[in-house]
Amino acid sequence: MSEISGEDRKLSVLVVDDEELVADSLVKILNKFGYSAYSLYSGDAAITRATEEPFDVLIIDVVMSTVTGIDAAIEICKTLPNCKVLLVSGNEKAADLLNDANERGYDFEILPKPVHPSVILDRLCEMSVLN
Repeated sequence: MSEISGEDRKLSVLVVDDEELVADSLVKILNKFGYSAYSLYSGDAAITRATEEPFDVLIIDVVMSTVTGIDAAIEICKTLPNCKVLLVSGNEKAADLLNDANERGYDFEILPKPVHPSVILDRLCEMSVLN
């Protein structure tokens, strides 16, 4: 069995949003563009998934019930230190949560919702070049 070269391997992307339609729609778009994407609907589920099956990129909504996207991202980065994180949010609370994460030493990028899928595709392309 031959190894898959870095150029041939699909970037695996976990999309997490408590709005299932948003997460599932983005996953369909990402898969259409050649990514290996799947969706979950809570920060807790994402943290669990990180311990069971690694992924390259986490795209996660910031403001969700139970566990915020930022808290989930921090926990996931402890398990998957090479995982790249892209936060999305349409909630004004996100800025305060992001400032708190920065004070704790985490530097995450946040895109304001609604975000056009082409913006996310561009960021993923940039992230894959950085790998």
